[in-house]
Amino acid sequence: LGVVHRLDKPTSGAVLFARTSKAASRLSEQFRDGAVEKVYWAVVRGGSSGDAGVVEAPLRKVSSAARGWRMEAHPAGDPARTAWRVLGRGDGMAWLELRPETGRTHQLRVHCAAMGCPILGDGMYGGGGGTLHLLAREVALPLAPALRVTAEVPGHMREALRGCGG
Repeated sequence: LGVVHRLDKPTSGAVLFARTSKAASRLSEQFRDGAVEKVYWAVVRGGSSGDAGVVEAPLRKVSSAARGWRMEAHPAGDPARTAWRVLGRGDGMAWLELRPETGRTHQLRVHCAAMGCPILGDGMYGGGGGTLHLLAREVALPLAPALRVTAEVPGHMREALRGCGG
């Protein structure tokens, strides 16, 4: 089996595997070409002032002896684009649906932080300690017939989602 796409270590949710190298190559190409639909759910601190939008913030890797490596929004970075919408709000939090149109390392985590609403449990980008509240909720492949994989909400996110109306 081969992993077709990656999730950050603390991210929960759907991951696709291919049984053959030929299938892995074709699926990887579909990811690279943006043909795969990816939907993530996140519980964030605060929340944006609007109900939906798009973050276009190029990302680049930076490192320091004190903090190690991390990603940052920077004009000289690689293009990164994320569509978002609010699914619920409550108690100083918001439940967001995130649709990354590119697949950069830590993209959703940095984009949420750049909007002023870091993901709960994201100690690296301002969301505080604990378990990261980011779920790869759904992956849809343009196959015949179409294939849609939906991940269950992990236990650590359930209470926060209920607090946001979920």
